[in-house]
Amino acid sequence: MRENPSTPPSPPRITGGVPMEVAGKGQRLQMQEKLRILEDLNMLYIRQIAISLQDTEIQRKMERELRMRDGACKLLAACSRREQALEAAKSLQLCSRRVLAYMAELQRRNEAELLRRAARRPSDAGPADERLPCRGTVCVSDLRIPLMWKDTEYFRNKGELHRCAVFCLLQLGAEIYDTPMVLVDRTLTDICFESAVLFSEAGPDFELKVELYSAGLSGGAAQGSTPRKLATRLSTSLGRSSGKRVRAAMDGGPGSPPGNGGTGPLLLPAPSVPGPKFHLLAHAVLSLAEVQDGFRTHDLSIASSEESSFWLPLYGSMCCRLAAQPRCMATPVRSGFLRLQQPGTEAQSGTRLYCVLRGTDLLCYRDPGEAEAGLQPALTIAVNKETRIRATEREGRGQPHGMAVTNRFGGEEVTHTLLAESRAEAQRWMEAFWQHFYDMSQWKQCCDELMKIEVPPPRRPPAMLPRQGSLYHEMALPGPAVPPSACEGLLLQDNAVAEEIRALLSSYYSDR
Repeated sequence: MRENPSTPPSPPRITGGVPMEVAGKGQRLQMQEKLRILEDLNMLYIRQIAISLQDTEIQRKMERELRMRDGACKLLAACSRREQALEAAKSLQLCSRRVLAYMAELQRRNEAELLRRAARRPSDAGPADERLPCRGTVCVSDLRIPLMWKDTEYFRNKGELHRCAVFCLLQLGAEIYDTPMVLVDRTLTDICFESAVLFSEAGPDFELKVELYSAGLSGGAAQGSTPRKLATRLSTSLGRSSGKRVRAAMDGGPGSPPGNGGTGPLLLPAPSVPGPKFHLLAHAVLSLAEVQDGFRTHDLSIASSEESSFWLPLYGSMCCRLAAQPRCMATPVRSGFLRLQQPGTEAQSGTRLYCVLRGTDLLCYRDPGEAEAGLQPALTIAVNKETRIRATEREGRGQPHGMAVTNRFGGEEVTHTLLAESRAEAQRWMEAFWQHFYDMSQWKQCCDELMKIEVPPPRRPPAMLPRQGSLYHEMALPGPAVPPSACEGLLLQDNAVAEEIRALLSSYYSDR
């Protein structure tokens, strides 16, 4: 039988005279160039909106974040250690989100300006004065996200060690803040972010977005599973120069979505920089209905699958303290002199008091000095959602004007009559009361009593670290003074690695 000759190897497929591998690479480069052009056009459009609105402050913030974003990209490509690369990737994610938030805020203001101009036409004229609620401060603190490890992983310590670096982004309007970064493995039962985050310009219709980002760390066993091993490894790294361009510290896991997070909108494409990539792991939206002066559990929507390299076994819930302080509860709404008229007496014989409307009380002092010193008021009149107020305007020349404040205690009504020094002053007090009642109706349970707001300590300014420094003595390690529990969930942002990353970024955009 005659044997068939062996089949020679087929030549590479040709597309228009160019190998398919080369053609595919060229197409990717063309797509990246188109995305960069689209980004430039969008940024030009946003800058023109900022100029037309004469909003130089938000334009300055956006330009600053763009410079920091550019610096984070260069720093991420130059990082030689994984811990540095993680902080740079986190800074890149934060800057990109802030730029998008500023863009959205400029577009919102532009639309509001166009609507305002259109409403100037007589045919579209509506109410001349619409009452707006006061702003307030919203605080999130003691954020805890429980984990649900398998029994063999947590109790028996078996299976491959799965480790991730995670942090949270919290956004309310155009304000975006981040939490410290935490290393998570099967030795932890909860992801804890104990520091408080404040939003000072919130309205009663606020929507607070909480997003949990994660980056998978390969080779967890080589890293060690305790803070002491990590500190020993880091202690030899910061003495080296981080300005040399080296290969990426780690690549994204197989099957990971492209870009930093995989969900970057076309408006601001994610830069194709090698290195660790953070992906959206879970998210939640909190509103006024979730505000409570205490800890509360909230639903958490999981945005990843178990096959992802950055996946963590979440329960699908989170616990935090969400508090709010409307300005009408924390600061005086109005103050001035009023005369308290006793029943059955003449108006001129009433007691002249210095009154301060704040929160759920009208505080009446003998003089302004007592109010400034924080002394006990001579009289406190309740002002809440059940309080009724009416004007006590009298006919006749020279007759005083004022208001009657009525509260119900049990089954009995108690009325206090307060007289102003002029008709205009009485009108200003009445307007302050009506605005106060409107603020209470909008902020709802936040006006039942003043909630405590935890003020976070100021972040340390970035400072350049000496090149020959060692991290071993700068990190919290188990010992006689520091218990092992204090080292669980090592916070990278509070150690020297984060300080060096922030210092390099700061030096970059300050020199531009």
